[in-house]
Amino acid sequence: MPTLPTRESGAWRRNQGLLAGARQRLSTLFMAFLLFSFSLTSNADTAVEWPQEGWNVVATDKTYADLVDDLRRAVEQADMLVVTEASPTDAAARRGETIPGNRVIGVFRNDFAVRIIRESVPAMIEAPLRFYVTENDSESATLSWKTPSAVFAPYGQGDDDELADIASELDELFTRIANNATDN
Repeated sequence: MPTLPTRESGAWRRNQGLLAGARQRLSTLFMAFLLFSFSLTSNADTAVEWPQEGWNVVATDKTYADLVDDLRRAVEQADMLVVTEASPTDAAARRGETIPGNRVIGVFRNDFAVRIIRESVPAMIEAPLRFYVTENDSESATLSWKTPSAVFAPYGQGDDDELADIASELDELFTRIANNATDN
């Protein structure tokens, strides 16, 4: 007669490891499904309501692909680095779905990281700071981003706030990058 695995047996530990791995995969799949579902609920023909506070939004006449390329070039010209990219559009296309162009581009540089960590270890969760390129229904594209000062505001340290000074520097840098990317 077969015996059931017990805590002392290696089979029980293997089964627990398999279950944990399956739970992790299911959790990851569920989160991916939620993210993709959210991105698919937006209709390109509907006006987008961007948050007013802490955001900059620049509608352009550029195509989505041109704006993405020009943003990458502007980041490089500003001596910053593209450190992450995520595109629900590309991921959806791999699944046979078609949605308007949508790309998040994370931008940062190590000297800013070091300075921020010296002021607030928790604040580094916000890096890299991100630009968001979205395709409009008119075959043009929009560039948007949260201002670094808004992103880092919750981590402020009072009157002598070096983190606010760093965020202000990044505000100017991100505005310059955006201006260079959106100029015709």
